[in-house]
Amino acid sequence: MRPCYVLRVFTRGDDGGNLLGVITDVTGLPDRMMQEIATENGFSETVFIDWREAGIPSVRIFTPAMELPFAGHPLVGAAWVLCGLGPNTVDRLTCGIGEIPFRMEGEMAWVDTPMVHAVRPAPEAEAVAVAADLPDPTAAWWANMPLPYLIMDLGSPAAVKLAEPDLEALTAHGAGMCMLVGDGGDHVVARFFAPEAGIPEDPATGSAAAALAAVRHFLGEAEGSLTIHQGDGLGYPSTIQVSWDDEVVRLGGTVRRDRLVVLEK
Repeated sequence: MRPCYVLRVFTRGDDGGNLLGVITDVTGLPDRMMQEIATENGFSETVFIDWREAGIPSVRIFTPAMELPFAGHPLVGAAWVLCGLGPNTVDRLTCGIGEIPFRMEGEMAWVDTPMVHAVRPAPEAEAVAVAADLPDPTAAWWANMPLPYLIMDLGSPAAVKLAEPDLEALTAHGAGMCMLVGDGGDHVVARFFAPEAGIPEDPATGSAAAALAAVRHFLGEAEGSLTIHQGDGLGYPSTIQVSWDDEVVRLGGTVRRDRLVVLEK
């Protein structure tokens, strides 16, 4: 038996946020069992923190269907937990893409992720939109996060809110990780669909926020900041703060502890 802390990450005040399972005791847990726990939890992600020895904690991130090298809301949740454990002797963790510095600023937990430069226009997004019953995007890009994300600007928050994509079609057309945005300058309404990872729709997606920052950087904004609103239609209103420069994307948000679950595994 081992504890699983259930958090809500990227909350809007005390409300909403994306549920996350955090397991800090990984003793005797093989990969297969980590995946089983994540599948049974059913959250967008469950993160496993290995800090059994002195040094930098390492984390592994699982969706209900697969392991991910990188995801924003698990890293922010893990950072929040690590800042609350012991004497705060660490300020970074490692995941599948390397070291990630983290910190608390008041109630906000922040992680610093590398700026992704593998961004390109996605002219094929028009065909994807037709197949998936989506409006024609005004623009679209691919960003390798390192999994390929398709970011489609639908032109307005209203179009994003009304979208009902065919998830099987998204996957069939190679867009199983798809972000829809209604670009409103520094305040953006977004939705993220990840059927490839077993997540029909995610309430708050830090990696997609980093992908959008990478797109803005690709378009010539060497530095900037965004507030992303996500999850309202799912009943989990979420807010992600993002800032970036040439080297780093910073993801921040508030975290609330939801409950403690004792696992039998």
